[in-house]
Amino acid sequence: MGLLELFTLAVGLSMDAFAVALCKGLAIGKVRWRDCCLVGLWFGGFQALMPALGFLLGAQFRDQIMAYDHWIAFALLALIGLNMVRESFSREEEKASASLSFGAMLPMAVATSIDALAVGVSFAFLQVDVGPAVAFIGCTTFLLSALGVVLGSLLGLRFKRWAELAGGVILTLLGLRILIEHLMGLA
Repeated sequence: MGLLELFTLAVGLSMDAFAVALCKGLAIGKVRWRDCCLVGLWFGGFQALMPALGFLLGAQFRDQIMAYDHWIAFALLALIGLNMVRESFSREEEKASASLSFGAMLPMAVATSIDALAVGVSFAFLQVDVGPAVAFIGCTTFLLSALGVVLGSLLGLRFKRWAELAGGVILTLLGLRILIEHLMGLA
């Protein structure tokens, strides 16, 4: 996986956290740098942790499923991406709390990083240097989440749906690219 694909993946994975950070910024109102960094650390930390755990899980089964690993990577990325696209069209509005406490942030950090766990499983089947990849994903998510808090306080929820839609399309297309490259013998 090249740098451009990794960047695209990192941005796609970050869009859920970005959307939630927008809501946090809206709920907080007047944000401080500390708020932005705290939200960024929660989301970025979990977005780095989960693919690492997924990779460790997937590596346990890599040899048994090498023949159809490309289908697994495609299915995981496509399911995550299509679910994000579906959520972007949902009329259901989420109520965001202004709290940045452990009890408020932990469930959101876990929920927004479950897809990163599945991506980590697919890393076990792809040619990915996992350490730098998860660090890059975590840093990208940190930056986009911190930015989301600021934008949420300034602009409200105007961009939440677009962020989820863009993230879903990116992940789905990335999965499709992996599948096509393998089927055409390019991988």
